[in-house]
Amino acid sequence: MYYADASFLGWVVAAYSLGQMVASPLFGLWSNHRPRREPLVCSIFINVSANIYYTYVYLPPSYNKIHMLLARTFVGIGAGNVAVVRSYVAGATSLKERTSAMANLSACQALGFILGPALQAALSFFGETGVSVNVIQLRVNMYTAPALLAACFGVINILLVILVLREHFVDDHGQLICAINYTPEERVDVAPEVEGDIDQIAVFTSNVLFFVILFMFAVFETISTPLSMDMFAWTRKEAVFYNGIILAAIGFESILVFLVVKVVSARVGDRPLLLGGLILIFAGFFILLPWGNQYPKIQWADIQNNTLPTIRLAPTPPSNTSLEPTGCPSEQTWCLFTPVIHLAQYITSDILIGVGYPTCNVMSYTLYSKILGPKPQGVYMGWLTASGSGARTLGPVFVSHVYTILGPRWTFSVICGIVLAAVVLLSAMYKRLIAFSVRHGRIDD
Repeated sequence: MYYADASFLGWVVAAYSLGQMVASPLFGLWSNHRPRREPLVCSIFINVSANIYYTYVYLPPSYNKIHMLLARTFVGIGAGNVAVVRSYVAGATSLKERTSAMANLSACQALGFILGPALQAALSFFGETGVSVNVIQLRVNMYTAPALLAACFGVINILLVILVLREHFVDDHGQLICAINYTPEERVDVAPEVEGDIDQIAVFTSNVLFFVILFMFAVFETISTPLSMDMFAWTRKEAVFYNGIILAAIGFESILVFLVVKVVSARVGDRPLLLGGLILIFAGFFILLPWGNQYPKIQWADIQNNTLPTIRLAPTPPSNTSLEPTGCPSEQTWCLFTPVIHLAQYITSDILIGVGYPTCNVMSYTLYSKILGPKPQGVYMGWLTASGSGARTLGPVFVSHVYTILGPRWTFSVICGIVLAAVVLLSAMYKRLIAFSVRHGRIDD
């Protein structure tokens, strides 16, 4: 048995995003010049192999942490196929179909985020000991069973891509450009027919906005457990349990949002929805700012000096339940003068961000695909995915430093400032964030 400290676990979490950030543009470039099933099969195979690798991390006599880090990195590399999937959807739909198709894609991702933890919880019956398959030196327990299940799903996905997926390419009007199962040569013949340059300023703006959106949600996910423990005096077990329920509820809420977005976007357009989503995110974090004159319960540390014996303030009486101290740790000096954040604020914020984030998420890369137009989008989608991966890497780092040292008032003030800057950027670039065909006068806005 081996154990990892919090610092190493942070690297394990970051390894996934870093792997995806590096791989996304490469898989996107591959999909631009070859049939998309090739990078899809390759990336899923990497994912399957990485999950199997993870199940055998316990086997080497040493350097188990390094093997775990590598396995997690390869899982992230396999996840770089998101760029290929988005570029395929963009190339296979007309402008009118695009938002609906992207919303369906996002809804499927949200469903996966909901079912993933649920399946992991269901597999916990294996326990830490689990079952050993001596023939292949495999140990199936509560930690390795989810990885094995993910590998099985990956094999099914490979078969679906090979046997079911049929590629086709349409222009912004929905007219077929390339035949089903077209060859790379056919794609080269079509490319010169697409005239006009891509607005690189609009592309850059979209990447910045996507970074901010995913950065906000990464911060929101990361801060939920420590914030609820500090403000509501929950134990770690309670925080994980209750926040798990909240995140699952947000997942279901996201699916409803994706369904509504498909209808509303047809009436008001993509840009107003993106702007409205950012305003909701701003409101969600603004509500989390601490107000009033009520302060959180303080978790006092032991006081020691050279002349007095150790004194334990507010001792916890022996109990058969838990001896875990609760409250805001006194080591975090801001706990002594920062007003408490109430549960009602927290729930209201969850609801607002649960509507704003999925709206911004689907609208940002839907609008991005329209800006790129009918040209192959693999590399550009790769860069968009990479910017999101970078945000998911930096978000937890930001929280771990700013929140721990300065507290929620500074943390949420900075976040509100970042979201406000994104709103200003979107407003300034509003007229440039239009579809390729609209920009070149081929389709009326």
